[in-house]
Amino acid sequence: MIEAYFFGHMVVDNQTYTSDLIILPDKILPFWWRKSGHRVCLEDLSDVLGINLDILVIGTGFFGFMKVNPEIFKEFEAKNVILIAEKTKEAVKKFNDLSESNTTAGAFHLTC
Repeated sequence: MIEAYFFGHMVVDNQTYTSDLIILPDKILPFWWRKSGHRVCLEDLSDVLGINLDILVIGTGFFGFMKVNPEIFKEFEAKNVILIAEKTKEAVKKFNDLSESNTTAGAFHLTC
């Protein structure tokens, strides 16, 4: 459960993160870095690809500046995983709602 999000900060399980992160069903991977900064490619989600998921939520930043390559949508659709990409504030709400009854992972850009 994500307890709070505001520009540049996310609180998960009483721990504050100030860098982009991936939340997996069993652990948190802080310091998520992408090959191309504000563009997510399949390689950037290698930690998520091998996990059996129902849903992947991607937070594209406070203003939604991060873009998700179309190949990612195709890959997760082929795996029957619902992929949701929204501005991070909305992505947090969806992640919290959906993770209660689904196996869900999240990849979150915390700033722009």
